[in-house]
Amino acid sequence: MEWIIILIIVALFAWRMMPAKDVRTIDAAGLKDKLDDKSVQFVDVRTPAEYKARHIKEFKNIPLNTLPSKTDSLDKSKETVVICQSGMRSVQAARVLKKNGFENVVNVRGGMGAYNG
Repeated sequence: MEWIIILIIVALFAWRMMPAKDVRTIDAAGLKDKLDDKSVQFVDVRTPAEYKARHIKEFKNIPLNTLPSKTDSLDKSKETVVICQSGMRSVQAARVLKKNGFENVVNVRGGMGAYNG
């Protein structure tokens, strides 16, 4: 019985880490290549305190817990790159964006922890 519970917990954790359907993933090097592209919108879903401590200037801070109510402030037709600290919250953010009609969503794998720019 214990193994079943452990298996369920592991499966739920793995499911939450999986990228949303039709969401591309880039690494920190790929992000650096995109930062000069003015046709891309960048969203940092970390808390305001995390954002204030360290952020990439091109990114707009919209914390994950407020994202569902703020999708109207973003352009659904633009490529949208999402980042967090490690990549877990941005996976959730990508799901929120896809659910709200965003077609071109990109998640930064490893998040700010992997970015050294």
